[in-house]
Amino acid sequence: MTQHTLMLIKPNAVEQHHIGQIITIVEQHGFTIRNIRMFHFNDVLAHRFYNVHEGKPFFDRLIAFMTSGDTVALLLKKENAVEELRNLIGEVEPEKRKPGTIRYQFAEGVTENAVHASDTIENAAEEIRLIFG
Repeated sequence: MTQHTLMLIKPNAVEQHHIGQIITIVEQHGFTIRNIRMFHFNDVLAHRFYNVHEGKPFFDRLIAFMTSGDTVALLLKKENAVEELRNLIGEVEPEKRKPGTIRYQFAEGVTENAVHASDTIENAAEEIRLIFG
């Protein structure tokens, strides 16, 4: 089934000039870019976007990181887009990352993991609405 999903290229990857490389990888894996936006998370939007993590020990650090610089949002389309993109970006934990994944290539840590991808169809719809309106 064709789906839409959201990918964020996080501030560390933007700052390190990896936007083009990451987009190329995504396109080479058959995703179609339906929309693209560069923006800067403000505190309110970051809290709304990451509210599922509120109360967790890493929440404040995550918000500080995501509001620290520009982010690039990609609205992507593909068959089984949510699962396919999650597989392409790889694991959050550095020791679990597989070669060839985006996080293996570009992440600098657990929080500074270069990219975000929606984890469910429902979350994708909500995240797309938050970022693209």
